[in-house]
Amino acid sequence: MQSIAEVRAAMTAPGQPFEMDEIDIRGVRTRVWKHAPPTLRDVLEASRAHGDADFIVYEDDRLTFAAHYARAAAFARALVERYGVRKGDRVAIAMRNYPQWSVAFFGAAAAGAVAVPLNAWWSAGELEFGLRDSGARVLVADAQRAERLAGVLPGLDAAVLVARPGEQGPPRGAEDFDAVVDAALAAAGGPAAAVPPDVGLEPEDDATIFYTSGTTGRPKGALGTHRNITGNPIGLAYGLASAGVRAGRPLAELMAPQRRVTLLSVPLFHATGCHSVLVSSALQGGTVVLMYKWDATTALRLIERERVTGFGGVPTMAWQVLTAPDFADYDTSSLTGVSYGGAPAAPALVDAIRERLPDRVPGNGYGLTETSSVTTYNGGVNYLERPDSVGPPVAVCDVRVVGPDGADLPAGEVGELLIKGPNVIKGYWNRPEETARAFVDGWFHSGDLARLDADGFVYIVDRAKDMLIRGGENVYCAEVEAALYEHPAVADCAVIGVPHDVLGEEVGAVLVPRPGASLTAEDAREFLAGRIAAFKVPAHWWFREEGLPRNPGGKILKTRLREELLAPR
Repeated sequence: MQSIAEVRAAMTAPGQPFEMDEIDIRGVRTRVWKHAPPTLRDVLEASRAHGDADFIVYEDDRLTFAAHYARAAAFARALVERYGVRKGDRVAIAMRNYPQWSVAFFGAAAAGAVAVPLNAWWSAGELEFGLRDSGARVLVADAQRAERLAGVLPGLDAAVLVARPGEQGPPRGAEDFDAVVDAALAAAGGPAAAVPPDVGLEPEDDATIFYTSGTTGRPKGALGTHRNITGNPIGLAYGLASAGVRAGRPLAELMAPQRRVTLLSVPLFHATGCHSVLVSSALQGGTVVLMYKWDATTALRLIERERVTGFGGVPTMAWQVLTAPDFADYDTSSLTGVSYGGAPAAPALVDAIRERLPDRVPGNGYGLTETSSVTTYNGGVNYLERPDSVGPPVAVCDVRVVGPDGADLPAGEVGELLIKGPNVIKGYWNRPEETARAFVDGWFHSGDLARLDADGFVYIVDRAKDMLIRGGENVYCAEVEAALYEHPAVADCAVIGVPHDVLGEEVGAVLVPRPGASLTAEDAREFLAGRIAAFKVPAHWWFREEGLPRNPGGKILKTRLREELLAPR
């Protein structure tokens, strides 16, 4: 079997699909994919070639590539001509996974705007923060998010468009998103004549702001370029094909066109859903099947009905499908694989895949919002060899593991993982100090603890940041603690992750009430409702009269807390 280095050399040789160039990006010499589309507008233009094939399926609605292109192009024109949006202006999207999400996203990008996908699970206060922090000029929201923001919208200096507003129509001062698009289509002379405005986009132009939870209690806007996101489909394809090449299969065979239908089980406002699934499918002609809400039985029904070839999301979702009591009642023969990421996968998941889907090799990967999704990928023979790894980095990415002094550590030793490549974002929106700390000479300091083996495979050991992952959603403990500290009866608190068989982790809180104060879990839950998203509200509560354990520097010893509270009885 070929080595990782031999596979990379063969796949990136001149004339190959994964050929690379080397260019300067913000003063740093960086390898890039030679054949990646320059901008998201180019991805949208390429999608036209897939014509009347289904691009997005949602319940009984089907949006072809041609129809999606026309509607995105028309929305781009409306942004420029109706709302005065100019290159670099921000257009926010706050909705669940509806087909209109993609139309708004690609339309904003083609108009030269910066698309700002907001977490649809956020509370009204969190959504308002995202809108004000980004300075969005236009908001495209679904009816539920518009209702949640009803008290805020009049004070925002932004045009509001509501997708799927229901029988009552959009709220006062807002417009119906689809009606705006229909009007722009009519003004263009119909779908066949709709084209985006010419705004002169370049690969290093700002394209997206994806918010990632901040340890200070406020999310940070990860500012990505067109190159960051358009290289992701190539990186993902490289990761998927490289294991096959290593096992001896010809690259031409692996790159042959094949029908891909992906059941999207994660939100589009995450890099995985947007970059790895939506943008990749637009470029490569794949169908994306959306769900109103995650449900394992519904997923099985859609896998059978739409002949889905791939699904996964976070390991939790794959586990729920494979262990569903009615799994055998559905035809899953169309599935060619199961891929997941975003959280550690239990060995039992691999066993379930082998039992329920024999001859399908699972795959996983590693990436962050700051690395525009894919950084490493582990599949095929690589996964079978090293199932506890997240794989080697894709060819345009470099990784290092460093100690506290910043020096590289030898293979096998654990340190902080640093990442360099064309997928690394420019920095954090309006956060120059945090940008300077996290992005140094082209290297992103991930805050994750990892080790490398002698062949360059990455093993994620732990999260250096004080964070837990609940069902694939990042929950930063400091944010929840900051909200709890606002309660007048809370003297001290600590938030920890509690292991959970399905979600991976749940949120747990340890509270120390003020002397003489009365405090219950129900009190705290009601207090947090509306202040933070529901998925961040603790499911487990402990109360103690004595203070929390701390080190001499005053830092809470959470390891000791976990040992005390979660040790088997």
